[in-house]
Amino acid sequence: MNLNSLSRRSMLRMSASSLLAAGLWPGRLWAADKDTGNFRFVVINDLHYQCPECADFFSKLVEQVNATKGDLDFCILAGDLSDNGTPEQLGPLREIVDKLRCKVVTVPGNHDHLKDNRKPYEQTFPKSTNQHFEHKGWQFVGLDTCDGQKSNKVAASQATLDYVDGLLPTLDRSRPTVVFTHFPLNAKTKYCLTNAGALLDRFKGCHLAATYGGHFHGFTEGKAGDTVLTTNRCCSLKRNNHDGTQEEGYFVVEARDGLLKREFVPFAVG
Repeated sequence: MNLNSLSRRSMLRMSASSLLAAGLWPGRLWAADKDTGNFRFVVINDLHYQCPECADFFSKLVEQVNATKGDLDFCILAGDLSDNGTPEQLGPLREIVDKLRCKVVTVPGNHDHLKDNRKPYEQTFPKSTNQHFEHKGWQFVGLDTCDGQKSNKVAASQATLDYVDGLLPTLDRSRPTVVFTHFPLNAKTKYCLTNAGALLDRFKGCHLAATYGGHFHGFTEGKAGDTVLTTNRCCSLKRNNHDGTQEEGYFVVEARDGLLKREFVPFAVG
């Protein structure tokens, strides 16, 4: 099939199954028609704030992020901000990350839950479960992928799937989109959501550029179509990486001309 000979009209006549079988997701092909700005953002996962000793560690982390050369437009914290979901952990962390010189957006991790609720997280980081925002022509979707404190064989809840189903008709499918979660969406990554496939299938036909997740403390990368699915090493004083690596840190991601370029930045105190 000659991709260059296909017009929008002819593509619209094709069935969704035909488009997907040919690898022709309209969002991917038409994204170049959309004006998108250039910007950078940070993704940090699995901080696991435990005790007052962590305050100095995360204050220095904020200093390092703030010292990043060039502007940063926002910072995504991809879950497990705390270790036990208590106000004593989440409150001080909130005060520290508020010193970042950019907007902070978060999704919860399983460690941000108490045994029977996550009220401290929701009070400390309000409106930070299922959410979306637009930035310079890009669309960002943050999803709550937790089932309480459960850490393995977790499925995204029906409430989250319903949120996605309600959101998709409002999105511009030809604009580049990023999804961020706590639990991984790559089926080959340990602790992946058990219904990750069903969640990703909902974004077929969208220009889903990348997903960023955590929970598995280690760098992983996979692909679903043209979508790059990643997790990263943790960035924590009290927790180690699951993959045995020693470096901890975060991603600095550059969005330029509708594409993403990712760089791992190590962080260590001392």
